[in-house]
Amino acid sequence: MIPRISKGLLAGMAAALAFGAAGAARADDMVALLLPENVNPRWEQQDAAAFVATMNEIAPDVRVEVFNANNDTATQQRQAEQALTRGARVLVVIPIDGESSAIIADTAAEEGIPTIAYDRMINSANTRFWVQADLFATGSAQAQHVVDNTASGDTLVLLRGSPTDPNAGVIADGQMLVLRPLFDSGERVLGYANWTPGWDPAIARRSMDQALTQLNNNVQGVVSSNDGNAGAAIAAMEEQGMAGTVPVSGLDCTVQAQQLMLLGKQTQCGWRPLHDMAAAAARVTVRLLKGQDFSDLAPDTVTNGAGAEVAFVPVDSYSAVGANGVAYVIENDPSITKEMVCQGEAAATPFCR
Repeated sequence: MIPRISKGLLAGMAAALAFGAAGAARADDMVALLLPENVNPRWEQQDAAAFVATMNEIAPDVRVEVFNANNDTATQQRQAEQALTRGARVLVVIPIDGESSAIIADTAAEEGIPTIAYDRMINSANTRFWVQADLFATGSAQAQHVVDNTASGDTLVLLRGSPTDPNAGVIADGQMLVLRPLFDSGERVLGYANWTPGWDPAIARRSMDQALTQLNNNVQGVVSSNDGNAGAAIAAMEEQGMAGTVPVSGLDCTVQAQQLMLLGKQTQCGWRPLHDMAAAAARVTVRLLKGQDFSDLAPDTVTNGAGAEVAFVPVDSYSAVGANGVAYVIENDPSITKEMVCQGEAAATPFCR
């Protein structure tokens, strides 16, 4: 199991496979990984851990420093400046805000340092590489799951992601591809919808409480854009005796989400191979350090919000549903084990016994 990465700056994480003499990276090379927040455990426990582990395997002499901005764009910009001052030769950035983070890539480019956008796009002409799953399809799968488990005339709640995260809008657009025709026809009723600044579960909880109050608990489905929102919605419904009676979607398939799925309280989560995403970013990082072409690793391109063609690696995603979905995630995600999931109430479920 990959160990948990501690919060804040993780300095001096050395990374392992000797480079050949030609184009070898220097022994004092450093790369910086800039995380957006610690509200969602995946950033430190999965993405950062997998990136560091892969660098350990392929670049032993490269130091990786990990920063966490705790959902503050100004802090993330300062951390990027700090990383450049400390000698970072590549920035791998998960931006809080896809627009304002452009200054990070632009500032780095002025010093000849390349920037990789990980998971979330950076809308800068200086973004060199992006890795992500098809989140439009993920959003569509979330909505379709809830539609498939509700009936004509049922009322739905939409708990969207952070308005500054470019991925949140893509997920919402995917959801609406499925839902808009049904809302227009009356097949489903949009009872309540709200965004969740910073993907903060506390804000999602307030939104769900408001929805239940406004709708007098007349809610038959929750289209939640991630697992944090899903858990908040479930906690709110738990107080009303509704948890387990309403389909709830999610994204990331965290350990908590899988436990809730085994308990029948969360019914779906979108899973992405975060270890593959991190490995792709690490491989491109090493090529950039060595000044080598990486087009064979990223043959596709995508146009970002600044009109730049950015090398792109798409990864697969999977819509996990129920115990079978949990089994799939455990089998395919090296950061999660059955022992981790089968704790607490979940330990008594048939899947765990």
